Amino acid sequence: MEVDSPEQLQRKQSTYLSFDENFEIQKEVYRGQQYSQIYFARLHCMRALLYSLVPNWKSHLPVCTVLGLEEGKECIIVGTLYKHMKLKPCILDEYSKERSVAPLVKPHNFIHQDDYLVLEDESGRVKLGGTVLSPSVYVTGVVIALHGKETSAGAFFVEDVLEAGLPPQIERQLKSREDKYVVFVSGLSIGSSSSNPLLFQLLVDHITGHLGDEEEQGLAAEIVHLVIAGNSVEISRGLLNGQNLASKDQSRLSEPFKELDIQLTQIAASLPLDIMPGSSDPANFSLPQQPLNRCLFPGSATYNTFRSCTNPHCFELDNIRFLGTSGQNIDDLTKYSEAKDKLDFLESTLRWRHLAPTTPNTLGCYPFTDRDPFLIDSCPDVYFVGNQEKYETRLVKGSEGQSVRLICIPRFCETGVAVVVNMRNLECHALTFGMQFSS
Repeated sequence: MEVDSPEQLQRKQSTYLSFDENFEIQKEVYRGQQYSQIYFARLHCMRALLYSLVPNWKSHLPVCTVLGLEEGKECIIVGTLYKHMKLKPCILDEYSKERSVAPLVKPHNFIHQDDYLVLEDESGRVKLGGTVLSPSVYVTGVVIALHGKETSAGAFFVEDVLEAGLPPQIERQLKSREDKYVVFVSGLSIGSSSSNPLLFQLLVDHITGHLGDEEEQGLAAEIVHLVIAGNSVEISRGLLNGQNLASKDQSRLSEPFKELDIQLTQIAASLPLDIMPGSSDPANFSLPQQPLNRCLFPGSATYNTFRSCTNPHCFELDNIRFLGTSGQNIDDLTKYSEAKDKLDFLESTLRWRHLAPTTPNTLGCYPFTDRDPFLIDSCPDVYFVGNQEKYETRLVKGSEGQSVRLICIPRFCETGVAVVVNMRNLECHALTFGMQFSS
């Protein structure tokens, strides 16, 4: 008697290309250099770009430097914004004798109605006036072009603003029209009190095809890639006190990594995965964060499907370009500017063509001397940011036909939500895991 064996599912494959070289710190050597050089590099690149856009914007107006401004004469100036903030935290305040009894600063945002903007280039700086440019929308480090004129008070009255806009996007010929999915997850926070190992195991079982009926397993076979966008572990701050650790504490310190490696080994045996460092992971603090050391993953790192990546992270799957961070750049923008939602911040960084404009002012970064790695030269198809409060997504269209899928990935340990993107049409949906115990 012959028994029909069930049809074996084959996982779909995709072609992977990494573009993380731009974020890798290799030949750079720190010799005590200051951060002014990264600002010069940013201004140099962005100014050339904005100059090329001016003829189609205000071709009848002359372009001046800050030093070349004349009172009452309309012109265009290009420079880097500096935002003077009354409530911006200052380390010197820690030692100030005259401190207010009541805290003046809200913990989540440092915007004040008295904030104002200044534009500066190599020749000088000028205070900006008028109602066209709202200080609450912009942050220090953004390079823009302004149309206006100098007033008798020595300020520059702004009449119009030109931003760089979405970068050019390569027209991509999709290799196939079949459904292929990429799963994004962030904020696993293994080792924290809010982490639930069972929820992560459910996610692992789902994407590896060990959960659900034949239909569910058929969908799981169409998942071609997993991206873990930062904050995979959380280490108790009490253990990191600069003292030698006892053997018991050493075991507590390594336990989250062992647990994570066990789960990642199951995934790497089934499909390719990228893991990015985040603010709570054992990586360098300043951006760009370098890949997590492979010795932390003795099991999963033995698979060629396992990739430890930088933060920010840029890669292509079947000619679809993905660009994203673990969330530090957007979290910093929420402290020093305002927007309706987090997706507006993502869209702003694309329009400014800069992943992290607040570096190095309020967000730590490596002091590059001859380049700014956070400039966005090519428009991605998918732009994601991890470790956010909730899942949000939007499709943004550019003036030259660009189309970008923006995604906010929620913290998995708090929400149990992963995000799935269909590479065929860039449609996106949430994948929610939960538990319910009946009494």
